Amino acid sequence: MKSNVVIYWTLAVFFLLVATLYTVWAYLYYGYVEWVGVVAVYLLAVLFAFLAFYLGKVYKAQGGELPEDRYDANIDDGDPEMGHFAPWSWWPVALAAGAATVLLGIAVGSWIVPIGVAIVLVALPGWVYEHYRGNFVH
Repeated sequence: MKSNVVIYWTLAVFFLLVATLYTVWAYLYYGYVEWVGVVAVYLLAVLFAFLAFYLGKVYKAQGGELPEDRYDANIDDGDPEMGHFAPWSWWPVALAAGAATVLLGIAVGSWIVPIGVAIVLVALPGWVYEHYRGNFVH
């Protein structure tokens, strides 16, 4: 991850230089500043600066290299408990179908939206409470 931070800072400086050169070039060539391109390239520099800053903070907060970041690490080196997930659950598929139906209704016809909302209103509690009823209660 440390190499990514260096790469992103390098790209931020690169795009900052490119934006400055583009601004000067546009002014000399056209006689005025072409604002759309100038702002876009400066914002690209800001984007890479944000990414580098964030990844640098995450790197410091995690206390160094994680096993997932090393090429010589084994799979078992970084294998913590990530949470409890139900591999048999069909509720996420139903929820995605309901959300897709709502978006389809927004795009095609508003009469489809209530159908999608009904599917979402059934699928969301079903997914949340699937471990509180039936064979998988705990």
